Amino acid sequence: MSFDQAISDQKLEGKGLRIGIVAACYNGERVNKLLNLVVQELEKLGVDQTEIRVERVPGAMEIPFAASRLSQSSDYHALIGLGVVIAGDTNHHDVIGYTTASSLQQISIATGVPVVNGILVVETEQQASDRLGDKVDRGAEFARAAIALANLDL
Repeated sequence: MSFDQAISDQKLEGKGLRIGIVAACYNGERVNKLLNLVVQELEKLGVDQTEIRVERVPGAMEIPFAASRLSQSSDYHALIGLGVVIAGDTNHHDVIGYTTASSLQQISIATGVPVVNGILVVETEQQASDRLGDKVDRGAEFARAAIALANLDL
């Protein structure tokens, strides 16, 4: 997703949907903020609080495993993986970004359950803050994408 708000123009209805969220514990303060933004938007769009399940995993690399398990249960209309990965001295953040994105996409394709990649991979602390409501609300975007995909009528 970019800073384009195209999805905000769609009529989104969350009533009756069950949404699973897998959130990393690593970078917990930021992930918690992202999680709160997602849940607020889901509820704003009509998803009942009791129909939102949040599972915590140690870090972003563990999100695909938990998402895969949840997708196999047939209990969810959509899943959202949440994490915040900030670059360090090595390219480890790139490895996490590429592998988790690929894995989440494969889960979605294999199971037919939409899985939104809500793992922010950024270069700086400021970029993370900017995406957690300071400049743009990625949490709301991830929630809106999940609702849009859950309601996709093909």
